[in-house]
Amino acid sequence: MFTAYVAVCVAAIVADASIAVADLLRARFVLANSAEVGVPASWLPWLAALKAAGAAGLLVGLLGAGALGTAAAAGLVLFFVGAVAAHVRARVFHNIAFPVGYLSLNTAALVLGVAV
Repeated sequence: MFTAYVAVCVAAIVADASIAVADLLRARFVLANSAEVGVPASWLPWLAALKAAGAAGLLVGLLGAGALGTAAAAGLVLFFVGAVAAHVRARVFHNIAFPVGYLSLNTAALVLGVAV
């Protein structure tokens, strides 16, 4: 079980950190997606900071601070629930798989973290 937790956590850390960097760099796909769902581009640095903080919290959790890792995973789950809700509210379904994928990955990290 611990091996699965580590594998899922590492995948979540890489995914969350990568999308945080894409937000900070204002990647074309990030700007297009945020415009489609009605998120102002001025929010991107703040959203990137939340994702990066969550990734850092998952890493610290892996390194021994389990409660912090659990809190980070829970925060990321809530963040991506909001992202999915933004897609549904805006009726943007053609790329909803991305926030659902992040939500699933972070949910798995949360569930496995609690179970270990």
